[in-house]
Amino acid sequence: MEAMNRNLLVSIAVAFALLAATGVRAENWPCFRGPTRQGNSTESGIPIEWNATKNIAWKTSIPGEGWSSPIVWNDRVFLTSATDDGTGCHVLALDRNTGNVVWDKEVFREVPGHKQQRNGYATPTPCTDGEHVFAVFGDGSFVALDFDGNVAWVNRDFPFYGEHGLGTSPLLWKNLLIMTRDGSGRPPNTGDGWHTAWDQARILALDKSTGKLVWEAKRGMSRIAHVVPNIWTAPDGHQELISGAGDVVQGFELKSGERLWTSKNIGEGVVPSIVLGDGVAFTASGWGGRESIKAFRLGGHGDLGESNLVWEQHKGASKIPSYLFLSPYLYTINEGGIAQCLKADSGEVVWQERIGGNFSASPVAAENHIYFLSDAGETTVIEAGPEFKVLARNALNERCQASIAISSQHLFIRTLSALWCVEKK
Repeated sequence: MEAMNRNLLVSIAVAFALLAATGVRAENWPCFRGPTRQGNSTESGIPIEWNATKNIAWKTSIPGEGWSSPIVWNDRVFLTSATDDGTGCHVLALDRNTGNVVWDKEVFREVPGHKQQRNGYATPTPCTDGEHVFAVFGDGSFVALDFDGNVAWVNRDFPFYGEHGLGTSPLLWKNLLIMTRDGSGRPPNTGDGWHTAWDQARILALDKSTGKLVWEAKRGMSRIAHVVPNIWTAPDGHQELISGAGDVVQGFELKSGERLWTSKNIGEGVVPSIVLGDGVAFTASGWGGRESIKAFRLGGHGDLGESNLVWEQHKGASKIPSYLFLSPYLYTINEGGIAQCLKADSGEVVWQERIGGNFSASPVAAENHIYFLSDAGETTVIEAGPEFKVLARNALNERCQASIAISSQHLFIRTLSALWCVEKK
């Protein structure tokens, strides 16, 4: 017995030594686009080659439909789904190591509303603080569950309607669960907030422990959008919520929801989420013939108009996938499969290449590699840098729209009917 214990201790010591030697650092992926909300992972040992039968740790069927991206916390993977033609709202927890469904909880029923065909009733990506998982569904209802699947609270006080359906996702900041609500008027007033600006766009902040409203911020005049905001830490240490919508990019005080500044960014239906870097917010705008990528200098107060606009680039603008900032470059891919690398300080195009296919998912990056996931389920991996270099093309041959999650050296890819876990064997 003593020899067995000694051998066990030696094995554990060797394992830890190997982990230290290879620099492996496990990282949780707690919300849309990961810990920084920008699609960047600090992990190493991430696979770059796979297919439907190669380097697959597991594949698990997911009932219902949904385009929420998976999130990961330690040994749990969470995602949402809508069953019964959008009526049943489910939150699921899977075991990260095996793919087994630990629990599948129907949290409430909703009345399916209007949406675009490519959207769903479980599109918002959930988020977690390591103790609870927070989810939102198509009608605007919130729910919080503990890691055993018990419902902690439900808030259905803020029904949502938008001509495109609900496409944004919540985020956590300290004790707050924050989510934008940039919708439009219900028929017959379909033009309000969609074709014409209105004053009903808002941002909600709920107490994450109780689900009760803490503050509600108003944008002023703007239009429909699906932009997930981000949090900027200024040089003096204060933090702001940086949020974009149709016609505006704005900064809000996180504790109170006070609007600190607003900039003009004309164009409804904006989807790409806010990406930050070097004191700049990268965003999109201009739907209706003048699509563009824009960079706004952060900081300031009041109505800034376009005085803080650093640059604008019309080439290759994305209407759906979000951007990647890997200093000194900004990487984008549009829904038509054109990828490009821009100089982040000027917007100058370094390279532009057609990858092929159609794209909805936002790209992710790890170890200086960029992963572009197409709607057909093919992930093109390129090397980040001023030269375009394809490293691999990996086909799963299933429909995709959700973005990839990265955690513990695994990639988690949601397809139309399953969740895949990719590993480097």
